[in-house]
Amino acid sequence: MAKLTPEIKELMKGQRIFAFATASKDGVPNVVPVGMLFVAEDDNIWLVDNFLNKTLANLRENPRASFYIWYPDCGESYQVKCSAEILSSGPDYEKARAFAHSIKETYPAKNLVRLTVEDVYYVTPGDHAGKKI
Repeated sequence: MAKLTPEIKELMKGQRIFAFATASKDGVPNVVPVGMLFVAEDDNIWLVDNFLNKTLANLRENPRASFYIWYPDCGESYQVKCSAEILSSGPDYEKARAFAHSIKETYPAKNLVRLTVEDVYYVTPGDHAGKKI
């Protein structure tokens, strides 16, 4: 299991929308823009499910996901690969739901997707592109 560096965590705070990728058990890819993806207190990454359909179906079949950290002027960029767990009850889910409602009360916050970082790669062009951190 890999860890996010403090620098990567800080970069995540500056990104508003993440490209979040999943695949079905048959390997059919799906990429969606997500906004409520953040590093939680437990150092896992949390994704609040407000409107995920194919993404959630894919995670139920194949609990693996990936996203990248990149935006103009961020410097380095990274690809993060994770295992996923879907929660619809419990203390972590309630915290995620409260967070979503603090942003917009009408968000449904149907599930919490708790992501455990497995691997992190550089994706910035150069000699280190594609290498694990």
